[in-house]
Amino acid sequence: MSPLVKVDVHDSVAWVTLDSPPVNAINGALIDALSGALDAQAPPAVRAIVIRAMPGAHVFSAGHDVRELPTDGRDPLTYNDPLRRVVRRIETHPLPVIAMVEGSVWGGACELVLACDLVVAASEATFALTPARLGVPYNLSGVLNLMKVADMHFVKEMLFTARPVPAGRMAAYGVVNAVVPIEELEHTTAEIGTAITGSSPLVIRIMKEELRVLANAHPLTPEAYERIQAQRREVYDSHDYQEGILAFLEKRRPVFHGS
Repeated sequence: MSPLVKVDVHDSVAWVTLDSPPVNAINGALIDALSGALDAQAPPAVRAIVIRAMPGAHVFSAGHDVRELPTDGRDPLTYNDPLRRVVRRIETHPLPVIAMVEGSVWGGACELVLACDLVVAASEATFALTPARLGVPYNLSGVLNLMKVADMHFVKEMLFTARPVPAGRMAAYGVVNAVVPIEELEHTTAEIGTAITGSSPLVIRIMKEELRVLANAHPLTPEAYERIQAQRREVYDSHDYQEGILAFLEKRRPVFHGS
């Protein structure tokens, strides 16, 4: 098992802990480790999976590792980018996956968390969708995944403002299943996991797949897809895209000109 991910199985629940200091940035190495850990979990030994950060973490994950984003205008959010791969792993995994969120969640890590079947968060946790702050246009799959779990106006607010949203407000919109004090977080998550282990894994598997198929039943014409891709290409060829990455690396606020 990779040192970036730790796995402990208790009472048929696999606790998968992200341990990639300092902020569990989403990069190829972490996603390979997480994907491997998810693939290793299967019934009957395991009936549910929990993804979490190290205990006491101030940041669950900072999202995409900006150092891995290309600066040559190439689209970094393709079918095989690390985030897309792990989201598909979670969505298609036969077992229910629970995100246990302690600390702040940034950028693409929000999609990773929301791709999980259930989300339990500490009351201090926050969620921020930050691609617009980086000058990175989210792809269609990513936007659709957000739309599947949240109200349209709420998704627009998060994407357009990039402001951190408290876990309590996420729960009010039905995006987070439970928000509890930090000292109750692990116990509450374990209770949900235990409840799942008492159900039929065969029934859960087919119901999860049914829900996935129905949630993705959104027709899209080739013309619409190509038009969106052309607009995204304009962004990757822009000054603003380069400015967003440079500002992040220089730890300053970006100055976008819309060109």
